[in-house]
Amino acid sequence: MIKFTSSEVRDLIIAFFVISLSFAIANVGRDPNAILNLLPFVMVGVGTGFILHELGHKFVSIKYGYWAEFKLWPQGLIFALITSFFGFVFAAPGAVYTYANYITDEINGKISVAGPVVNIVLALIFLAAATGIYPTALASETNITIFIICSAGYSINSFLALFNLLPIGNLDGAKVLNWNFGIWIVTIAVAGILTASYMTVGVENIIRLILGM
Repeated sequence: MIKFTSSEVRDLIIAFFVISLSFAIANVGRDPNAILNLLPFVMVGVGTGFILHELGHKFVSIKYGYWAEFKLWPQGLIFALITSFFGFVFAAPGAVYTYANYITDEINGKISVAGPVVNIVLALIFLAAATGIYPTALASETNITIFIICSAGYSINSFLALFNLLPIGNLDGAKVLNWNFGIWIVTIAVAGILTASYMTVGVENIIRLILGM
């Protein structure tokens, strides 16, 4: 059973809101109205992507018998907001800390890769949902909203997976690489392809290619 402390819940909520705001600013700039309009859509993508990413780490840690808890990194939140004004987000609001006297590289790698894998799976789910709704997206305002949310979910989760798999500092990628090069190269390649596709081709064009339109 996964248990949360009150401070952990607080930290998750703060990180969720600030990271959502950062992604909104990075996408539309400093226009307050545009930020407010985009924020609800971004929060769905970030909410599922960020929260489930951290829960992936926590769940695997608990599976191996360790206590794990998310802790906020205030400097990371500030840096995320600053970078968002330059059109990108350095998303490092905090991390799940696994408490253990000793942990092998294998277990540490499995705990670390869980988060990015969750993001990759979510990105593909959002892409499938966006593809399914696309033919009827113009039929109603609700369908358009769903399409926008799914498109944002795809792009945000793709980016979160790629970013966290970078083999630098305390990011997940360094621990996964230290454990298994093959798994690291496959996961970062998939995340890289997903991220590059929406940055270069665009989500709508990806969907049109899938549908043969």
